[in-house]
Amino acid sequence: MREVFHEQLDRVSDDLVEMTSLVGSAMNRATQALLDADLHLAESVIAGDSTIDDLAAQVEADCYQVSVRQQPVATDLRTIVAALRISASLERMGDLAAHIAKSARLRYPASAIPAELRPTFQAMGSVAQNVVAKTGAVIATKDITLAGDVARTDEEMDRLHRELFHTVLSPSWSHGVEAAVDVTLLSRFYERFADHTVTIAKRVAYVATGEPYNSIQPTELGLRVVRDA
Repeated sequence: MREVFHEQLDRVSDDLVEMTSLVGSAMNRATQALLDADLHLAESVIAGDSTIDDLAAQVEADCYQVSVRQQPVATDLRTIVAALRISASLERMGDLAAHIAKSARLRYPASAIPAELRPTFQAMGSVAQNVVAKTGAVIATKDITLAGDVARTDEEMDRLHRELFHTVLSPSWSHGVEAAVDVTLLSRFYERFADHTVTIAKRVAYVATGEPYNSIQPTELGLRVVRDA
């Protein structure tokens, strides 16, 4: 019975890793659609979001089924609870990638971002790819020492977000209110995308240590002691 139970948990974990791959691909393509004003690519991201939603629904159904049949406790129960929360975060990350793609589609054939901000959004896209790849590794390995890397990468995204915000608020901003709203929202989408990866890393740390989720600070990720319970 325990062997079957752990096989079910492994399947849930595999689905979560697959979700990180899908989300990473969506964000990569959304960024390219944004930078290149590529309508076809933007629409492919928007259409593909349903695949992420479907996988999230499957993870949720599997978790509930395992809970009913196995009545897990201790680490097993924490694993189920964390998987549900992680799935929800990944689903939201897919939504954020779709929001970026929708912004690119809305402004087509023009670009949604001024030319001088292209390097900033390229950097944001690169950081997003980096942090979601690290998140997938954390989920797959359950190694909380890797979780600290997620938090540090999120800090880089926060820095880029602040820089862009200062640019928009600068007296030298010459692109008007509509462009200011566009780039501020887009930057916020990237920033929230990275924030979700920290949430996921904290969920994995919660499973490994048993410490309350809200007590785990991002700066402490990777420094927690794993419990055997």
